[in-house]
Amino acid sequence: PRATHHLFGQERAEADFLDAYTAGRLHHGWLITGPRGVGKATLAWRIARFLLTEPPAGDAGLFGEAPPPPTSLDVAPDHPVAQRMLALSEPRLFLLRRPWDDKREALSALITVDATRKLKDFFSLRAADGGRRVVIVDAADEMNPSAANALLKLLEEPPADAIILLIAHQPSRLLPTIRSRCRELRCATLAPDAMAQALIGAGLEEAPDAGALAALAGGSVGEALRLTNMQGLEIYRDIAGLMATLPQLDRPRALRLAESCVGKTNADRFELVLRLMDQFLARVARTGAGQPPLIEAAPNEAALMMRLAPSPNAGRAWADLQAELSARAQHGRAVNLDPAALILDMMFKITETAQTHSA
Repeated sequence: PRATHHLFGQERAEADFLDAYTAGRLHHGWLITGPRGVGKATLAWRIARFLLTEPPAGDAGLFGEAPPPPTSLDVAPDHPVAQRMLALSEPRLFLLRRPWDDKREALSALITVDATRKLKDFFSLRAADGGRRVVIVDAADEMNPSAANALLKLLEEPPADAIILLIAHQPSRLLPTIRSRCRELRCATLAPDAMAQALIGAGLEEAPDAGALAALAGGSVGEALRLTNMQGLEIYRDIAGLMATLPQLDRPRALRLAESCVGKTNADRFELVLRLMDQFLARVARTGAGQPPLIEAAPNEAALMMRLAPSPNAGRAWADLQAELSARAQHGRAVNLDPAALILDMMFKITETAQTHSA
């Protein structure tokens, strides 16, 4: 995120921050929320670059006049502050994140209190050239209780000219007192056009089927990239094609899907197949409740789902099955059940429901 200078789909959140800034209502704590992968960290870095390059309000310009209010968070990538931030060498920025655990040779599971206490040293140092100091907490819902309490003290008595940007995937996990001392910036899921722009900006030469990716990824660019890298769209369409054979299940095709998930090298594919099967069932259940997919992620998907769930009663049956199979999948992974056996068992349960409720 610190290397990304363009943010797509979060114009509302950026405008809300700029409105507060230009109106002189710059809060010391900002809680940036939203699903994973929609640009929360990128927004935090854009705000931090802006704050560390924008002169304080009221400063006179070259000819003694205050500059016009900013209309964008954009900062040139070659700006010295932007370059130092990219190298994590900007003295007025502190990045609070999970520390490296030398014993485990991996990142710690949580942000520790020792890492948080380093903020005291950061704020005790005199800023090299004055002005604001900015803290990015990525992610705030990864703090352990002691770290959260240490950060709360800073939010309760913030140092002068300090701005604390907290990224939170699950803000409900934060202390209520932390949430109450921050102003929230909500990042929305991305629409298909913004998703296409973001995927191209992330390095894809083109973003085909951006609408389908947006639907399956829940509007998350990070998840859409994962789906793209793992051929998730093709897997989902294969699952939909298998479901199209219901209520008379194409068993050889189901077996091929199940066997493609066997072995350590296919562990990630196994997880993805389970998640996409769960998502397909959720979309079927919503169709039965009168909410067919607005964007089809597979050919003729809407017609297939209306056939599988032609009534609200059928929709409830599919919703119950989704909950049952989700729990079954979670248990199967926990006890290391054979992936092929688990997927085939799930498909037989799906077949039973289709035989009872499909049109």
